[in-house]
Amino acid sequence: MSEVRTYVVLLGVPGAGKGTQAKLLEQSTGLPQVSTGDIFRYNLKNQTELGKLAKSYMDRGDLVPDDVTIRMVEDRLQQPDCARGAIMDGFPRNLVQADAFDKITAPDGGVHVVPLINLEDDETIRRITGRRSCRTCGAVYHVVFNPPKIENVCDIDGGELYQRDDDKEETVRNRLFVYYKQTSPLIGYYFAKGVLAEVDGSVPITEVQQALLALMG
Repeated sequence: MSEVRTYVVLLGVPGAGKGTQAKLLEQSTGLPQVSTGDIFRYNLKNQTELGKLAKSYMDRGDLVPDDVTIRMVEDRLQQPDCARGAIMDGFPRNLVQADAFDKITAPDGGVHVVPLINLEDDETIRRITGRRSCRTCGAVYHVVFNPPKIENVCDIDGGELYQRDDDKEETVRNRLFVYYKQTSPLIGYYFAKGVLAEVDGSVPITEVQQALLALMG
């Protein structure tokens, strides 16, 4: 009999640290971080059939339909490293995807737990707008939490640090709007299923990680 798989869905506003926490959970539990961003990049780079299909929509400036995203995720979850389950980062993003994910995980008893990493909107904006990236090597800094030794100069290669367009306040506010419009209904969805658990995202990274590990039990 095969081992039952454990699926964890991380929710939270942009900047709540889902990606960071997913990577740490991967190291602690051995369950892989499954990120939709990584999946899209893999399929586009390797020109898979799903990647070509997704690109046909993107080239027209259209959103990739849910069914294409769902098929990419389903394909990813069939890889050997997902034999025990996965930490979902960025999926599901809406109720259609959540319903599909329920069907995918049903043989294993559904989603194990859905931690919601809470963060105030003002703190979200402060975290994201403070990011600075190196133009040459891509290293990321933060003006408050992780500043470079010399202002606007990369510690690693001396490259110029700049603020990416998607880290500017107007863009961040729009990302929050999209999150509340599309993704926040998942909070109610998983609450109704009895698997939602709230975590304070304003405390240090190590404390958030301990809380998440405790939830996974």
